[in-house]
Amino acid sequence: MFDEIATAVVDRGGTVRHWSRTAEVLVGLTAAEVCGQPIGDLLVDVSAFAAPDVEEPPLPRAGWAALRQRSGGAIEVAFQAVPLPDSSLLVLACPVHSVVDWEQGAALLRALLAQDLIGIGIHGTDLAVVRTNITPQAFGGPGLPIGSRLAEVMSARDAAETEATLRQVLDSGVPLVGHEQRMRSPQVPERHWNFSLSALRLEDATGHPSGVAVLLTDATAAERARREMELRYQASVRIGASLDIEHTAQELVDVLVPAFADLASVDLAEAVLVGDEPPKIVGGGDLHMRRVAVASATGPWPAPLVQPGEPNPPYPDHPVLRDYQHGQAVIGGRADYIEAFGTPEILRQVIPEHGHSAIAVALFARGLLLGSVDLWRTDRRAPFDRQDADLLTEIASRAALSVDNARRYTREHRAAVALQQRLLPPADTDTPAADTAGMYLPAGGGAEVSGDWYDVIPLPSLRAAFVVGDVIGHGLAATATMGRLRAAIQTLADLELDPVELLAHLDDLVARLAAEAGPDEQDAIGATCLYALYDPVTGRCVVASAGHPPPVVVPPDGPPRVLEELSPGPPLGVGGMPFEATTIDLAPGTVLALYTDGLVERADHDAEAGLRDLSDRLAAHCRPGRPLGEIGHAVVARAGAPTPRDDVALLLARTRVLPPHATAAWEFPADPAVIAEAREVTRRQLDAWGLGDLAFATELVVSELVTNAVRYAGGPVGLRLIHDHVLVCEVTDPSSTQPRLRRARWADEGGRGLFIIAQLTARWGSRYDQSGKTIWTEQSLPAAGTA
Repeated sequence: MFDEIATAVVDRGGTVRHWSRTAEVLVGLTAAEVCGQPIGDLLVDVSAFAAPDVEEPPLPRAGWAALRQRSGGAIEVAFQAVPLPDSSLLVLACPVHSVVDWEQGAALLRALLAQDLIGIGIHGTDLAVVRTNITPQAFGGPGLPIGSRLAEVMSARDAAETEATLRQVLDSGVPLVGHEQRMRSPQVPERHWNFSLSALRLEDATGHPSGVAVLLTDATAAERARREMELRYQASVRIGASLDIEHTAQELVDVLVPAFADLASVDLAEAVLVGDEPPKIVGGGDLHMRRVAVASATGPWPAPLVQPGEPNPPYPDHPVLRDYQHGQAVIGGRADYIEAFGTPEILRQVIPEHGHSAIAVALFARGLLLGSVDLWRTDRRAPFDRQDADLLTEIASRAALSVDNARRYTREHRAAVALQQRLLPPADTDTPAADTAGMYLPAGGGAEVSGDWYDVIPLPSLRAAFVVGDVIGHGLAATATMGRLRAAIQTLADLELDPVELLAHLDDLVARLAAEAGPDEQDAIGATCLYALYDPVTGRCVVASAGHPPPVVVPPDGPPRVLEELSPGPPLGVGGMPFEATTIDLAPGTVLALYTDGLVERADHDAEAGLRDLSDRLAAHCRPGRPLGEIGHAVVARAGAPTPRDDVALLLARTRVLPPHATAAWEFPADPAVIAEAREVTRRQLDAWGLGDLAFATELVVSELVTNAVRYAGGPVGLRLIHDHVLVCEVTDPSSTQPRLRRARWADEGGRGLFIIAQLTARWGSRYDQSGKTIWTEQSLPAAGTA
């Protein structure tokens, strides 16, 4: 600064007597050239100094003037004239721009040091404080005394970090702008500050570092607002992504810890966990709450506290408890909890070891108190305040809606699953035709319920129908449609229709269901179905498909094969195209695998690869003698990992074939004389089977059926007896006339045949094929040991 000040001595006559080296540099004239000359010769304009009645203009004591330079130019200076004892003047001059810089710099520094919104600190090269405006009132913390070091007012870690930052500015000369700096003070341990720090190096006139100037603005409130905004954002994107109640509660505590608290727990009413509405309980006692989610910032959940899955202890009645039950956020410390609960046993379960500040907020949604979220601070010293409570209340209210949505979904899903389970047959069945096992795996690990189904329908003559189907869509609508289709298939199967005719009737039914639906739902009603009719007497299986994947056949002594020769028809409800049946012979012990497409779906949509994978799984697990349930679970378990995107239904049937000695068949011409022969062969066969007790009734049944066939249908007439857990009698004729049971009057000479048959048998019926009809009866066998 002083190097820029030029000096000159001017006598009372205005002649220059002394000219400094700085003055020589300023105007480019040496002392020899200037000394002895009038000062006015150096001025560009002397009129400003002239008085009207004075020949020589006096020199003002201070002002601005323009000095001539050797180069011909001029330089504007500010000057000050100081009288000397000998009446001469000491003139001090400096370029105007330098003076302006000095004045503005001084004014700026005074203004900065005088305000209290921006902290100013000037540090020397040793980083000790040289000048500052930071007082204890500035930011509500410790002041910054002159001569102090940062370690005297900040924690050692924060001070070391800040001094390292300032030292880097001092060494490099690169300014630092907007650096986020955290400050914790030993003098105020329960608080911390966040500052926005800017720093620049100070240099002397020679350009050497002389210190660091630091500007601080308190960003604590802004940082808190930023953290709260981030917490709100995390809560909005992470909570409620699942419709699982416990998972939603866990998402809530995971958002709050460690960002907001050190410990967090969620307690929910036990009724909520099963989808029901919570009881309306006010006051103390057993509130029927259960802990469902916890989170800890410092490690495992503390052992003395209530653990996940455990019920909350009964709480004593207290005004604070009632405030919470009415939706108020409760803020308290350790002493408040001790005063409220009192009992040592309860205190050990609700207060963590180093917990000093807590918030409890109720989870309210749609007027229901679902539970509560409780937070504790143990390691961080700052207690919870009202602003924290407001933030937690906002987050908890949104989380409560997610929990309630999950609760309502749980209730609806439970009802849908119960409905579907009641619509499905027993998982395992054991019939003369086959040993079966069925598996059902809902999509999304149970998150959705659909219309996939399987069925095993016992039919007359020891036959069985195996069914598997898949309704379009998910939810209760698909489940209801599935129930209607299953009931229709059972009804049609009882009519003993062949698979092709049965699917045709079912196709008409689905078309009617679509027509009954609204315009927006018609395209969403449809299904695929596979129907297999198996006869254990012949070992023959007739299969027809309505847009359904083909079954997999696993012989007892060979590799699995997909029934590729099966020609699938259109899905149910399309209409306009016929269905075709495929007949295959199955050896005893053959496993027939019927499934829905969810079992073979792959991410790459390669159905053939999915079928190969299913065949490989069946080959690996399907061994003779192994229970079908174990095989099915092994196959479906692999399909369920990861969680399937579509429902999976699987029906396994291990076929049986009746031994040859369990059946006997005859054929007769249409001659009344054969009736006695039919009775005779029947009696001999029953004696051979040890069923002589059934001979009278069976002979009468055979007599009536053969007589009707001979009289009304013509020949040939077939008779077959099947011996298993029941006695089956079948009479076949070439007529397609429907036999009907009617009541004969007392004077009628006929019309009592079917009535007699109905009285002598457990059940009877008829079925038709291309060559005619078969009338069958079933008789229960006498229990062992009875006469």
